[in-house]
Amino acid sequence: MTSGFFDLAMQNILSPVVLFFVLGVGAALARSDLSIPEAIAKTLALYLMMSIGFKGGVEVAKTGLTAQMVRTAAAGIALSFAIPVVGFYLLRAISRLPAVDAAAVAAHYGSISIVTFVAATEALRGQGLPFEGHLVAVAAVMETPAILSALVLARRHAPSAADTREPIGPLLREIGLNGSVVMLLGSFAIGWITGPKGLEPVAPFLVDLFRGVLCLFLLDMGLVAGRGMRAGWKDLSAATLGFGIAMPILGALLAAALVPLTGLSAGGAAIFVTLAASASYIAVPAAMRIALPEARPSIYLTLSLGITFPFNLAIGIPLYQALAGFAVR
Repeated sequence: MTSGFFDLAMQNILSPVVLFFVLGVGAALARSDLSIPEAIAKTLALYLMMSIGFKGGVEVAKTGLTAQMVRTAAAGIALSFAIPVVGFYLLRAISRLPAVDAAAVAAHYGSISIVTFVAATEALRGQGLPFEGHLVAVAAVMETPAILSALVLARRHAPSAADTREPIGPLLREIGLNGSVVMLLGSFAIGWITGPKGLEPVAPFLVDLFRGVLCLFLLDMGLVAGRGMRAGWKDLSAATLGFGIAMPILGALLAAALVPLTGLSAGGAAIFVTLAASASYIAVPAAMRIALPEARPSIYLTLSLGITFPFNLAIGIPLYQALAGFAVR
């Protein structure tokens, strides 16, 4: 078992996806002038959302809407609400972070990282291990509940910081219309409607180019993470940094406990557990800037993008796959 996990971890660490991320981090820490223009980075992100959503919709078109899909989505929503609560009280117990910062950080861990999702699916494809296509929709519905949960925590524990914020309704509408969510769900719907025949003419674009685009996007993520590491260390204690590794493992354990209720395959369970272990660095940071502007990005972005994201890419994904293997037995 240990040998199998080590082999999976080394295979993941030495994959082009992870190595391009490492290249970006190293370049940023060395203060290289390597950069990817923001407009191009956004285009790469939209391409990934389109490809992921469309292919997921095609897979659902093959099987139809199933009770398993509903059960898995319900489990994902429950986790997205619950994980921020666990993360918030854990942070408050081990660190001196103010409640507003703890709530903002917790929101990131209840939501999901779509790029970690992509990396996990690529790892499974490399092993020839199938997984359920409807997990794309599950990922999409796990984006928002964590934000609502964190706002409730902030309003309860830091009322002076939260009372002046916008009403939750308009905020959630803005989050629901976030570009990544719209592209992911919209592409999923198009793939579901058009099915395998719809994929055929666009496969050279949405399938064949996917891994190359992912490597370029992860290079940019590495550059962003490296810059965040340089700027954010001064605001973080050792306990807070440790949270960036402990919390994804805790989220994975909570998801693994729910896996038997979903009926997912081994591959699908690995993706589901990885979703619960990931941390957002796109949708949630945008929401926190609006809802909790007092929360410090140097804390929540350094943890989610600088600590948890590389941990998941290098070690977490094979760890979660092994954990999911136990959960489906």
